[in-house]
Amino acid sequence: MMGKKGVPDWLNSPLWSSHPSDVRYATKSTSPDPPPRPPPPPPPSDPSPPPPPLPDPTREEPSPSGVPPEEDSLQSQLLTEFKLTLSKKVVNLGELRRLTCQGIPDGAAIRPTVWKLLLGYLPHDRTLWAHELDKRRSQYKAFKDELLLNPSEITRRLEESAGSKTEEMNCKGSGLLQRSEITDGEHPLSLGKTSIWNQYFQDTEIIEQIDRDVKRTHPDMQFFSGDSSFAKSNQEALRRILTIFAKLNPGIRYVQGMNEVLAPLFYVFRNDPDENNAAYAEADTFFCFVELLSGFRDNFCKQLDNSVVGIRSTIAKLSQLLKRHDEELWRHLEVTTKVNPQFYAFRWITLLLTQEFSFTDCLLIWDTLLGNLTTDMLCHADTCSKTSLSR
Repeated sequence: MMGKKGVPDWLNSPLWSSHPSDVRYATKSTSPDPPPRPPPPPPPSDPSPPPPPLPDPTREEPSPSGVPPEEDSLQSQLLTEFKLTLSKKVVNLGELRRLTCQGIPDGAAIRPTVWKLLLGYLPHDRTLWAHELDKRRSQYKAFKDELLLNPSEITRRLEESAGSKTEEMNCKGSGLLQRSEITDGEHPLSLGKTSIWNQYFQDTEIIEQIDRDVKRTHPDMQFFSGDSSFAKSNQEALRRILTIFAKLNPGIRYVQGMNEVLAPLFYVFRNDPDENNAAYAEADTFFCFVELLSGFRDNFCKQLDNSVVGIRSTIAKLSQLLKRHDEELWRHLEVTTKVNPQFYAFRWITLLLTQEFSFTDCLLIWDTLLGNLTTDMLCHADTCSKTSLSR
């Protein structure tokens, strides 16, 4: 028989009767639980809000427009003076220039009217405005009808004007069609000065350059660039204005950069709050563009570059004004580094600072520029020299 086995020694180890050292494995105490705490009293149903802070008499509160109260007050006062000046039967241009040099308040919706007055497009007498606008807008329509036709359309109209005479000759004939002779001016291969086709091919080169420049006009602005119908219609308006100007001014025609000078005018007039004026922005812009360029058109004429009215003379005036206002900068540019003023001033003058500042700032600068408009553009050179003070 097998003997009864004894209990293994490891089961008799005292470790089995000792308490565990880790509290995670300890058994629950049999002592009674402490009584639960009473819940905290509920908060009052309608707590009274804290008292508002006392106003600081030394602190100025901002105005709703986001500008300091003092500046907002000045802008309001300036706008009141503008409206008073524009409401008179005969506008005082001297007073209008004085106000404009201080800057036209933003959102005042008066910049289109002010610019048209300063450029001489609108007469001083308000009672003549409607008649003058109708006349100028009709004149621009006539320009488009006459100058924007292709030679085929011109030839067709010439044939229609002589249609009655041709019909009479055909009726008297023997039944054979009359032979129509093509004049030298109507032949597509003619190189004569009177040839409408020769003129058309010459215009095509300028039109292609205008098209390239218009497409590059402020590509960052949806007003001028993009695939929207609104942007495309604005580009077409710029093309027509520049093309008509080039045809009416054969001595200058089109010079690269004119599109940049045209853009602020068209933008302001196209955004006129008066819907009727906005609809005729193209015509209004054309005549204001002509008036604006009349003050410094010689700067665009290459034949006059070295004359007393050319671009070199204007740059020389700018250099002297820069020396007067900031001799240290003038000496650094022309003596120390020997920088030719043409390298930085040519674009300032020909493009009226449109490429040196943001478009919004450019409109503000033009307020001052148009308020001091002079035929010799000395004021413009002075404006350019003063911008150097912001260095």
